[in-house]
Order: sequence, then C-alpha cells, then structure tokens
Amino acid sequence: MKSFPDFMKNPRNKVDASEQNTDDIEGYYFQGADETQIAFWECRADRISEKHAHAFDEYMVCVCGEYTAYLEGQKIILKPGDELFIPKGTMQWGRCKAGTRTIHAFGGKRISGNVKD
Repeated sequence: MKSFPDFMKNPRNKVDASEQNTDDIEGYYFQGADETQIAFWECRADRISEKHAHAFDEYMVCVCGEYTAYLEGQKIILKPGDELFIPKGTMQWGRCKAGTRTIHAFGGKRISGNVKD
C-alpha cells in the first residue's frame, strides 16, 4: 500500500494544518469516548517536525518509510514496524522522509477537531 485506505481519510477527521507540528503532511484522527486519540500521518516530502511536548503519553509506530525521532537529545530511527513510547512531558521533534506513514496514539486530546473552512 502507498497510502492509508480512503475510509480512514474522511475530510471530517482531517487534522487542520494549524494543529500539525510538521508542515505539509496529511493527517486524520479518531477519538475515543475518553478523548484519547489516534492519528494517521502521511508525509509526501522530507519534512522536519517542530520541537514540542505533550501533557500525555504518546505511542507511535512507523508503517512505512523512515522517521527519526529526537527525544531530549536521544536520536531514534524508526523503520517499518518499529514502535516508540514517548512519556508525557518529553521534549521531542523529528524528521520524516518522503513516503513515510506513521500511526500515533495519544493518551489525551491532541487534536481539537476545529476544522477551518
């Protein structure tokens, strides 16, 4: 597969660019009853994610491509099938290569869902 299936990319679930830490990537999310969220990201070009931290834990898995995570100075290269747990409050940023797809689970509400028209 070169992309997530269409049913996962409903425009109502699209992450607005203002809520992304990485320019020019496409993301969609789903929210649990407890406001935990799962996001699916597709990177079409080499990109850098801004430094940030979350007030909740984060789990991510690299589906395809390559994502390099930087967690408080530690460099971790994720290839397809690799997983990463990021404890809440951890300063993080990263680099994704074109064609990279990742899935992230957040232990809190990461995306507000306020879609701009």
